[in-house]
Amino acid sequence: MSSVEDTVRSGFADAIGNTPLIRLARISEQTGCEILGKAEFMNPGGSVKDRAARWIIDDAERSGRLKPHGIVVEGTAGNTGIGLAHVCNARGYRLIIAMPDNQSQEKFQTLETLGAEVLPIKAVPYADPNHYQKVAARIASQLPDAVWANQFDNVANRQAHIDSTGPEIWRQTTGRVDAFVCATGTGGTLGGVSRYLKSVNGKVRVYLADPQGSSLYHWLHDGELKAKGPSSITEGIGIGRITANLEGAPLDDAVHVNDLDAVNMVYRLLREEGLFLGSTSGVNVAAAVQVAKLLGPGHTIVTILCDSGHKYQSRLFNRSWLAEKGLAAAAGFNATHSSLVDSELNRVLSTYRV
Repeated sequence: MSSVEDTVRSGFADAIGNTPLIRLARISEQTGCEILGKAEFMNPGGSVKDRAARWIIDDAERSGRLKPHGIVVEGTAGNTGIGLAHVCNARGYRLIIAMPDNQSQEKFQTLETLGAEVLPIKAVPYADPNHYQKVAARIASQLPDAVWANQFDNVANRQAHIDSTGPEIWRQTTGRVDAFVCATGTGGTLGGVSRYLKSVNGKVRVYLADPQGSSLYHWLHDGELKAKGPSSITEGIGIGRITANLEGAPLDDAVHVNDLDAVNMVYRLLREEGLFLGSTSGVNVAAAVQVAKLLGPGHTIVTILCDSGHKYQSRLFNRSWLAEKGLAAAAGFNATHSSLVDSELNRVLSTYRV
């Protein structure tokens, strides 16, 4: 029986990690493999990026760069900023976030609610000096007692997954993991987990899941950073450069996932597994299905369930938005059938509405 000391966590940061692995029953049955999702949406800040946020702040404190009551500045598509906001609140730091203006409104609202100073930045290519990451770096350099979190090239991000996520996966599968697959934005999760799993068993296969519009699939296959397909609806993944966190990661192969398959998987996870998740999780699980087909039945494949769907309700879970993007059918919405069903529902329910 566990003691109270074993079950009580010391504050927000100590509650990060040790998320469960969830067996995706229908998808496992379909593929003949054990498809397991690391439930990172169960971190206290709601995403896998809580880990990076904690390790980045811990590293800045240990090095002396981050002083008491100091300022943290970051460029983020959302989740790392949310994790940083929680950690900064818990430790007494101010937070400034530069975020591309094409992200969901829910992310902006969440960050502002958490007390961060949020600056919407026009979405431009990384080469542009006004890219949101570069804006964050400039802001940090101009403020006293400020540090730039630099999640893309700060390898404390990768170290979080070498120290925690990788060992947890190994322990939870009792060492019976044949493959790991996930998408990448900063490269921290893939770079860290791949290093750990390969260090304990070099036979574990590691796959990069790349959404449409990203350059990493071609980079791994052809050695060239070249975009494959139009830009994706996914947020925070799929990039056109090799970050310090991704550099040198022991990857075996890459699989490409288009938006149709990603959205279809998001809604399958919701309707078949009861999991309300974001678009990156859809990419990851769709990629796990591809890996299962490559490896054949009988293998154990682990991926990352990055965050919940709450931050994407105005887009990914909005029928009108999906229809505009040509993705309504992928989500399983049949307009004719839905209108008939809705009509009958409205007829019955209208007698009960006030």
